[in-house]
Amino acid sequence: MSVRISTDKAQLDIAFIHGFLTRSYWSESISEETVRKSIDHSMCFGVFEAGQQIGFARVITDYCTFAYLADVFIDTNQSGKGYGKALMRYIRAHADLQSIKRWHLVTKDAQGLYQQFGFQIVEFPEQHMEIATPSFFKNTSS
Repeated sequence: MSVRISTDKAQLDIAFIHGFLTRSYWSESISEETVRKSIDHSMCFGVFEAGQQIGFARVITDYCTFAYLADVFIDTNQSGKGYGKALMRYIRAHADLQSIKRWHLVTKDAQGLYQQFGFQIVEFPEQHMEIATPSFFKNTSS
């Protein structure tokens, strides 16, 4: 596997990331401006093969107590090659994220992948709350 993972935001292909996210179930219709802003305010991980970006993830964090894993994907043409697992290993081993007390993520269909890296179903869901606006990206340009 000749995959390379980088946290250098200058290497990210914003058009590729935006294109994938607009087709995803979690951020359909997201604007490019919103993608750029989310990247600016997150720790980002680009996955590259032969110099071309094939995957992405971002971690929203305070770098000491909490991290939210978001927008994790590998291009569908590259799925099944272990790149998602390589990306998760890289994120979980990153030196800047070793003191995180609580990691959080939301997934509709990849629980099996994330369980391999220590994620579990929330033990006490009644203690967790959220404000969710499912149609947000359809109602705003940013």
